[in-house]
Amino acid sequence: MLKRRFIVLLLAILFPCVLWACVNPARSLSGVSPDSVDTVQTIEAITTQSAPSDTLTIAAVGDIMLGTDFPNRSSLPPKDDPDVLLASVAPYLQAADIAFGNLEGAFLDGGHPAKSCRDMSRCYLFRMPTRYAPALKRAGFDLLSMANNHVGDFGEPARKKTRQLLDSLGIRNAGLIVHPTDTLTVRGVKIGFCAFAPNSGTCALNDYDLLRRTVKKLKETNDIVIASCHMGAEGASHTHVTKQRELFLGENRGNVYEIARILIDAGADLVLGHGPHVTRAIDLYKERLIVYSMGNFCTYGHFSLSGVSGIAPLLQIRLLPDGRFIDGRIIATKQIAPGGTLLDPTNRVIKEMQKLIQTDLPETQILLSDDGQITVKTE
Repeated sequence: MLKRRFIVLLLAILFPCVLWACVNPARSLSGVSPDSVDTVQTIEAITTQSAPSDTLTIAAVGDIMLGTDFPNRSSLPPKDDPDVLLASVAPYLQAADIAFGNLEGAFLDGGHPAKSCRDMSRCYLFRMPTRYAPALKRAGFDLLSMANNHVGDFGEPARKKTRQLLDSLGIRNAGLIVHPTDTLTVRGVKIGFCAFAPNSGTCALNDYDLLRRTVKKLKETNDIVIASCHMGAEGASHTHVTKQRELFLGENRGNVYEIARILIDAGADLVLGHGPHVTRAIDLYKERLIVYSMGNFCTYGHFSLSGVSGIAPLLQIRLLPDGRFIDGRIIATKQIAPGGTLLDPTNRVIKEMQKLIQTDLPETQILLSDDGQITVKTE
């Protein structure tokens, strides 16, 4: 028995090391070598977050756009290699039972813009090459939202091609009117997934009846429901949860506080927000976790990455099989223009989120420690 325990312990120590070696090749990004990444921190995060068999672990991140070849190839990653953009954080995604992100754009080779701009060279239109899609699978993603304002940049052909690619890779996706929900089963737990945005072709964020119907229907046949929302105004001046309706460029981006509670009241167990391109606070309601915005996680080219726009959390979340939040951890990441995700040993995003929680949601039951541990206040 003692020998068996020793072997199990040895494998637990060696496996993350092997995993790191496989996904973190010696190549550089934005002048930063992966050798400078705190490998010990990475391995520790994976091993310490190992969950008992009766819990579900979820890795959740914000906006992902792996580079665009429109209007030219200057906004593609070095050596036409999308894997380098996620190499530093892939171990965290792969270690989770489910890894979620918001796919901020679509895959298509060629095609014409569905939007018009006076100057196409300064127009925010994203068209990722189809050959980049497998990089998401290799990095560890299982679940992607397609409900956002850039999924329609190149019209229905791009939306259709993106869905085909994700389906072929086994990556579940949702949020389009033609494909509003999806499901998956992980270690015997049935997961329902839905996504919403205030944009053409997507499931309408501000249609509260739709939100309730969608979640209630998923809850009928699933143990846990995850709801993803592209909500809230954009930019460095919109980091706060105002608890009011937010407008951006004339568009109703919703009351994020209200929407999250409507979803949970209807049966959602985890609400994952994105859209503002900056990080916001996290919250707890009816023992369910709410993440109001996860910022720019991996966005190469055409994105502002200065200040708070260049930092983002990678959340490690543990849930009970009935969806109740247990605890979690934030892994701090950063991007240096033109982009690509790196670990941030200074933990800037954790400090930012601590301030936002205290300012915007002083009543919340969530506690966020200096090292990123997420726990629930005990009375």
